[in-house]
Amino acid sequence: MRIITWNVNGIRAAIRKGIDGFFEELKAEVWMLQEVRCLQEQLPKDWDLPEGYSWILHPAEKKGYSGVATIANIPMQEIGRGMNGSLDPNDSEGRVLVTRHNELTLINTYLPSGSSKEERQNYKEQWMDEWYDFVSPMLLSDKPVILAGDLNIAHTEDDIWNPKGNAKSSGFLPQEREWFSKLLTDGWHDLFREQVGEGEKIYSWWSNRGQARAKDRGWRIDYFLGNPAAASITKSCRIERRGGLEVSDHAPVILDLH
Repeated sequence: MRIITWNVNGIRAAIRKGIDGFFEELKAEVWMLQEVRCLQEQLPKDWDLPEGYSWILHPAEKKGYSGVATIANIPMQEIGRGMNGSLDPNDSEGRVLVTRHNELTLINTYLPSGSSKEERQNYKEQWMDEWYDFVSPMLLSDKPVILAGDLNIAHTEDDIWNPKGNAKSSGFLPQEREWFSKLLTDGWHDLFREQVGEGEKIYSWWSNRGQARAKDRGWRIDYFLGNPAAASITKSCRIERRGGLEVSDHAPVILDLH
């Protein structure tokens, strides 16, 4: 079974840039998209999902902003939207969508960015705390649970091109990295890092500034985190960089399960 997570940087732009070719080529049973930035009625009238697929779109209330969607050609049941927390009780920014596919539970997540201003960084860190509390009870499930999406944090120096130069940048702040370490210490598995090993600098996002993309000066901020039950059925995990060059500023991350 194949699952793909991908921040598409706007689904309408992604359609124009050829995302349908990736749907056809990569043949995943489930696609978890972030930053769709689109309401259902804003989709191109002549566009449709690949044959045999259905989707659950969870957009932000604000047009052209945030939003997640999960697309599947296997049974899909919506379990919930948002985290039922105090910060954004109705998940008006469209950041969390929980679905179940037979025995597998997927939490599609688009964690806020804190790079715009200090107020937004504070919001991000409060959001991280609520999300941590939301997902923690799922860790001990004897059924596979996978947290996936754009978490807007590079965990270690292996996950960022210039760690020293970014030591004070949102997404690589000490408290963000410590929070991520806590998830792994609790028992969540970074499924990509466990597959490729330490020391491999492979990225999933590149700035549009300078020649970051051409020179592969990126960050790994898109993840699959699995509970022990999910880790035990993981076959492989890789990043398809071409998608981050042709369609979005992020590359799709591809997870294959036994």
